[in-house]
Amino acid sequence: MHVGIIMDGNGRWATRRGLARLIGHKRGAQQVKTIVKSCPPLGVDTLTLYAFSTENWKRAAHEVEGLMKLFRGYLSNNLVELHEKNVCVRFLGDPSPLAPDILDLMENLSSLTKNNTGLNLNVAINYGGRDELVRATKSIAAKVKRGEIEAAEITEQTISDHLDTKTQDDPDLIIRTAGEMRLSNFMTWQSAYSEFAFLEQSWPDFSPEVFEKALQNYHARTRQFGAVIAK
Repeated sequence: MHVGIIMDGNGRWATRRGLARLIGHKRGAQQVKTIVKSCPPLGVDTLTLYAFSTENWKRAAHEVEGLMKLFRGYLSNNLVELHEKNVCVRFLGDPSPLAPDILDLMENLSSLTKNNTGLNLNVAINYGGRDELVRATKSIAAKVKRGEIEAAEITEQTISDHLDTKTQDDPDLIIRTAGEMRLSNFMTWQSAYSEFAFLEQSWPDFSPEVFEKALQNYHARTRQFGAVIAK
């Protein structure tokens, strides 16, 4: 089962408690570790976390720098444990604007864990669903120009094969925390037939118990994918 999570509400969680927004982001980073650990016993084999969007650069400079510092810390402090837990880490998005040291940490973690056979953990950083489609389109167009494929041969599968999630199944369930009910440019193509869960809890309060309840709700649904299923 593939679950995507839009980890929303860290800053608001902190503000409601009279704390700096970055304290909320720090608490949210700690929650990532808890939820990653909870995936295997809950039957989740692929987890995609929306860590930083292409639009998040518009935030205040000190908040962006704080988020990048937390990201550095997560990559450094969890590298060994993720590998020991047999987690395979992949990064989604355009890495080009990221700092060189962050790119090195990302490369180290993805290289170390690439052959692991446990949980597939996708971390979406500088990711946007529309940007992903633009990058995929450019790649396909370049192949057409080189004569590697004909334009008439392009199918939905061709596009899927050029996305950051190529070789992976589309998400079965997408969860967004903190009460907002939109995708915010997350997995635009892949979510065409995903189920959705919009939860009131902010990400720092998203416990394994809340996660399990959301999964139970998902499993109670009937997915028809456009067909009519006789009862």
